[in-house]
Amino acid sequence: MTLARMLTGAAVLSLTAGGALAERASDGQLNILYWQAPSLLNPYLSGGTKELEAASLVIEPLARYDETGTMVPYLVDEIPTVENGGVAEDLTSITWTLSEGLVWSDGTPVTAADAVFTWEYCTHPEGGCAQASNFTDVTNVEAVDDSTIKITFGVAKPFPYGPFVGGQSPILQKAQFGDCLGAKAVECTEQNFAPIGTGPFTVTEFKANDVALFAANENYRDAAKPAFATVLFKGGGDAAAAARSVLETGEFDYAWNLQVEPEVLSQMQAAGKGEIISAFGTSVERIMVNQTDPDPALGDERGTVAHPHPFLTDSRISRALSLAIDREIIVEAGYGAAGQVTCNVLPAPAAYASTNNDWCKTQDVEAAKALLDEAGWVPGSDGIREKDGERLSLLYQTSTNSVRQGTQALIKQMWNEIGVEVELRNVDGSVFFGGDQSSPDTFQKFFADVEMYTNNFDGTDPETYMANWACNEIPSPENQWLGDNMPRFCSEEYDALVAEFGKTSGIEARGEIAKKMNDMLMEAGVIIPLVHRGNPSAKSNTLGGVKMSDWDSELWNIADWHRID
Repeated sequence: MTLARMLTGAAVLSLTAGGALAERASDGQLNILYWQAPSLLNPYLSGGTKELEAASLVIEPLARYDETGTMVPYLVDEIPTVENGGVAEDLTSITWTLSEGLVWSDGTPVTAADAVFTWEYCTHPEGGCAQASNFTDVTNVEAVDDSTIKITFGVAKPFPYGPFVGGQSPILQKAQFGDCLGAKAVECTEQNFAPIGTGPFTVTEFKANDVALFAANENYRDAAKPAFATVLFKGGGDAAAAARSVLETGEFDYAWNLQVEPEVLSQMQAAGKGEIISAFGTSVERIMVNQTDPDPALGDERGTVAHPHPFLTDSRISRALSLAIDREIIVEAGYGAAGQVTCNVLPAPAAYASTNNDWCKTQDVEAAKALLDEAGWVPGSDGIREKDGERLSLLYQTSTNSVRQGTQALIKQMWNEIGVEVELRNVDGSVFFGGDQSSPDTFQKFFADVEMYTNNFDGTDPETYMANWACNEIPSPENQWLGDNMPRFCSEEYDALVAEFGKTSGIEARGEIAKKMNDMLMEAGVIIPLVHRGNPSAKSNTLGGVKMSDWDSELWNIADWHRID
């Protein structure tokens, strides 16, 4: 028996590359705090970052994106390319080969049939899938043999790495989820709360919107990993309390998404127990502009395309709202060095970033007022604009944290200045970004006029991300509100660009299409970008191995995390 297979209690020993003795599960407990608690551990049923990242401890894709945005193998030994024969020369298929001996945490083999099932699960016609855009143009997923997965596209696919790449598109175990297809998917509580995976940890307990407990996966493919025996993944609270728990009290080892005023974070870091780490990728704090009517009087049809919004479909109003915002103040007050003004929902990489919308960088109150005048909205006796007996009044919702509430307050004041009445609503992040089909307060249902949050995409190619605003991505009762097109924008021209993007090769040509798509969304006024965000998190000074990525799950390499003195 080799040293790597010798067991000492629950731990496994092996030699590291440097010759030092490493031991699985030898570093005790890792304490992680996400102030937005996950509501389940299945990213196919929620577009929320908190669900995706918590699930990434357990279920994995074939390949991930590292801290530089480089694609790296996970469940395979090699990334398929045209050069190595893994991608067809006509770009209509990609073939992946699973690593030899790969097993699920329950000890059963991972096979190509699991990938086939995952595709069937996400694309089932009777269900909704939050990550359906990852399978755009896929016509078939085939198990050539137990270890070989062939994905066929209906068009030439210059970037064929949407399916099963990145934290948004992991592999599900067919044996566990086999009875959860279609409409049954949301009913499979046991599976959605405790998926069986290939990742470094297994679920031992899960309480929705509260806490998850994990233990080291004894069948993980690297015998020396993970270093931690258990993980406490706590949710709830607020961003400031999360930062304090790492930087001042040392109660937690890692805290995520610290939307806290810059000067406050600096004061906390001075305590010496931890440090702020940050990564810039594609995250944009944006305001989504509802193109449908959220009026509760519409009953089951509220927020659906059957009822267009009474005034927000007029792009002049959205442009006026955008011009009224002083983004420099928003950045200065809430983000500091972790924020940059942006006028695009696609701010990076540079090859894909448009400059056609830079008009938004300069606040222009008079131009905003002129647009509203042109649209027929005139100030009433109290200064609030009116048209045909209706007040220009908005319900503006977002998740609960101090930076977002501060941003709401500033924008409300700016919009009041141009005669727009604003009601503010904030919803607990665990609910707002959750997948509870019975809740009226999720960002997918969008029962408000405008809503604000941040989103981004895996990897460096935006094809899948930009497909989020295709007509078939609109959340609705028919797909269990699981689409990604929150504004309910629908354009045949945009859908045609989605299709063209999917068959265009070359960074320059793809960049031009991506810019057109971004600009179309800006011109239609369905998204008001605010801040290109670096994602600040905090880690303990005793935590090593962290390589923060903004291109994938922030926890993408948690198997490498370990305790240091």
